[in-house]
Amino acid sequence: MRALNQRAVLDRLRTHGEATRPQIAAGTGLSKPTVGQALLDLEQHGLVRTTGRSLAGPGRAAVVYQAAPDAGHVVGVDIGRRAIRIAVADLEGSIVARLDEPNRCRSASALVRTVSESVERAVSSAGLAPHDVVSTVVGTPGVPDPATGTVHRAPNLPGWERRGLLHELVAALAVAGADVVVENDANLCAVGEHALGAALGVDVLVCLTVGTGIGMGLLVDGRLFRGAHGAAGEIADLPFGPLPAGAAAHRPGPMETAAAGQAVLEAARAAGLPKVRSAKDVFRLARSGDATALRVVAEEAEKLAYVVSAVTAVLDPRLIVLGGGIGGNADLLAEPMRRALAATVPSVPEIVAGQLGEDAVLAGAIATALGTARDLVFDRRGLPRAAGEA
Repeated sequence: MRALNQRAVLDRLRTHGEATRPQIAAGTGLSKPTVGQALLDLEQHGLVRTTGRSLAGPGRAAVVYQAAPDAGHVVGVDIGRRAIRIAVADLEGSIVARLDEPNRCRSASALVRTVSESVERAVSSAGLAPHDVVSTVVGTPGVPDPATGTVHRAPNLPGWERRGLLHELVAALAVAGADVVVENDANLCAVGEHALGAALGVDVLVCLTVGTGIGMGLLVDGRLFRGAHGAAGEIADLPFGPLPAGAAAHRPGPMETAAAGQAVLEAARAAGLPKVRSAKDVFRLARSGDATALRVVAEEAEKLAYVVSAVTAVLDPRLIVLGGGIGGNADLLAEPMRRALAATVPSVPEIVAGQLGEDAVLAGAIATALGTARDLVFDRRGLPRAAGEA
């Protein structure tokens, strides 16, 4: 019961902000003496602190309490083909350190080592020790399989599908007992946009990420939907056009081959734009009014509409959020996608650009880490769990 009271008081402060003891008692339904004892326990363990006194109302000024944001810290990691992004945040989600660096690794072992060393530098730059980190969440392309220690369907990272690689990554990051979770990057993109970006308050949404690869994160009733094997949203494997011989082993998948960054570049060159060097160049030309580039972009929008129509028929999302290096060009893609969808599905969902850009995966990683860290600090600070809690 004592642990439950402490949790109720701390949750009240985290949810509604700083408050006095009478305000906490009114908000939790606990008696003032019970709240006072819980606050004393939490303050002694560094989870709550005083911020001053309230001068509102008659009588003696009341002490104001807040949840201590520095009682623990979390780390978010985004592993991409071209860049590694790392952020360290306190328990309020405020970023206290940030590190971005190019991914030049040519092997999985080198990438694990680089990520581990980069996290160590980011934590140190925040003035923290390794034991200050309570939870770390890593976003990666592919489908993490903790049972085998393998990341499936991640062909764009050399060696990343090696059996046991996932265990090596977790071990390298589980410094000083930190909880480590590895999650699909498109899933974290959806979580990030739902927590801080374009999908605030949306209960059923799809986050379509298109860049070097192609992926999809799904939220149903505001919760991440992974499927039975963690592979929900692996749309790179969707068939597109006539399947080539040996399609079952085709890597990357048919949809990724047809619609990801390299496909846009190849389509532009075939259409008569031999000087473009990247998909970014194609969209830049389209935005300037180049007719050939606009046709290529329209074709890309139709391919993405094909993906969205399939998931819309099954999931009926209220919102499609476009992310990634290509998906971020929603100003050029959204309208032709809507037109193509209108011809195939009875109800066209709203299609918008993600608001978080390159930070979407990182934001999702931080939000996910905070979801567990706020409970884990109870263990770290020696507070008992309530009966029945794992």
